[in-house]
Amino acid sequence: MSAVSEIINERAIAHVRAWIELFVVDLNLCPFARPVVSADALRIVACESASPEAIATLLFTELDLLSYSSESDIATSVLVFPKGLEAFDDYLGFLDDAQTVLEQMGLDGKVQLASFHPDYRFEGEPVGAASHFTNRAPYPLIHLLRETMVTNVLDTYPNPERISERNIQTLERLGLAGIERLLYSLDS
Repeated sequence: MSAVSEIINERAIAHVRAWIELFVVDLNLCPFARPVVSADALRIVACESASPEAIATLLFTELDLLSYSSESDIATSVLVFPKGLEAFDDYLGFLDDAQTVLEQMGLDGKVQLASFHPDYRFEGEPVGAASHFTNRAPYPLIHLLRETMVTNVLDTYPNPERISERNIQTLERLGLAGIERLLYSLDS
């Protein structure tokens, strides 16, 4: 990897970590994130290239690493794609491919994919809806979650089916200007 790519990746990882801490954890958009982030069992890795081969290799490598690592070593992994998946449609195509890879590796039911993109847009929602920001991130991301962890947390969390609704309400209270200020503060 070139020195420039390394700097870009380091900045992307730092930016994503700040987004997770400030946006996801502090706004409590994921009520399960705080313990993982504070326990330092969250792995964040950025793709070194925009090439489809490098993007696919990162996915394979991280799925393999997660499946062979203990939960205490790597609870969850966030794959960051600073280049190569900027177009939302390209990202969605890769996400479909990633789900297929997950199934082919025998990890369906063991690992879940959560998707985030700077231009994430829910079908049927108005363009300016705050709800889109529940899945917007500074870069295209795929979050690899251990199914057992998700199940265990959901089994003990009151009304997990309301998390999405609560997140939308939180973001609507913050408003688009507040969301943009918060996201802009990540660049500082």
